[in-house]
Amino acid sequence: LLKKEISIFRPEIIIHLAAQPLVIESYKKPIETWDTNLMGTLNLLNAITQNEFSGTALIITTDKVYWNDNSNKEFNENDFLGGYDPYSASKAATEIAVASWRLSFLNNKNNNNNCSSIKLVTARAGNVIGGGDWAQNRIIPDTIKAILKNYSLKIRNPYSTRPWQHVLDPLNGYLKLIEYLDINDINSDYNLSSHAFNFGPPTNQNKSVLELIKKIFSIWPGEYHFEKDSIHLHESKTLSLCINKSKKFLNWKPKLDFDLSVEMTTNWYKEFYLHSTPAIDICLKDIQKYLSL
Repeated sequence: LLKKEISIFRPEIIIHLAAQPLVIESYKKPIETWDTNLMGTLNLLNAITQNEFSGTALIITTDKVYWNDNSNKEFNENDFLGGYDPYSASKAATEIAVASWRLSFLNNKNNNNNCSSIKLVTARAGNVIGGGDWAQNRIIPDTIKAILKNYSLKIRNPYSTRPWQHVLDPLNGYLKLIEYLDINDINSDYNLSSHAFNFGPPTNQNKSVLELIKKIFSIWPGEYHFEKDSIHLHESKTLSLCINKSKKFLNWKPKLDFDLSVEMTTNWYKEFYLHSTPAIDICLKDIQKYLSL
C-alpha cells in the first residue's frame, strides 16, 4: 500500500516522522515499538527503492540514539549508537538500518536499479516541546493537565537535564537540511563524515525537569510534588547534543532560547483552553512570530 501511494503521489521529498515516540510506552509495548520504529522505516525505504523515486528522504530519529553513560558529554553524529530502553534502542537500530540501506542499495558501486539519485539522511532532534502535544506520560501535557484539573503535578525525575527545544527550531533545521541536499551531492561528499545531523539547543540552555516545570508555573500557576516510593523505569539523567555540524553545513542555529520556548509552548495551551482559539490559528501565529526573529 505504501509503495502504491508513493507511486501515485510521486513526491520529490519524503519526511518520515512516524514513530512510537514514548519511552515509558516502549516498556509497556516493546514489540509494537520495535515494529513501528524499525520495520516501519524499512518498509518506507523498501517502497522508495522499488519505486521510481529520485528525491530526498529525511528520516527523523531522536537524540536518544546515542549510548548514554550519563557522563554529560556532548554527543556528535559519529558517537557510538545504542539504547537502554526499547524506544531508544529501536531508534538506534533505525539509524543503523538507514545507513546499511544507503550503502547497500543507494551506492553507485552496488546499485543495479538506478537508485543512486536518492538522497537519504537522518536527523536527530533534542527533547521537542510545543503546543498541541497531548501524549500520555510526557512532561508538558502532564503539567498542563494538572493545571487545568487543579491537582499537584507528580514529578518522577526532577533533576534530569534535557536539551529542550521548541518544535519550530528543529523543523526549521529539517527544511534547511532538505535545501542543502537539493544543492549538494551528499552521496559523494566525504566531508560530511556521516549522513546524520543533530538539532538541539546550545549546551548552556539544557535545563532540568524541575526548571522546566517552574518556568511553566511562572506563566500559568500550578503545584507540584516529587514522586516517592514507586517503581522507576530507567531514563538517562543527562543528555546533550553537539550541533556544530548543522551550524557548519546548514548555517542553522536555534532561534528560541529556553525561556522563550517554554513561554510560547505554555501560551499555546492558554490560548487553546482559556480563550478557545483554534489550534491552527495559534500555530500560524507562532510560525509568524518565529519567522520574524
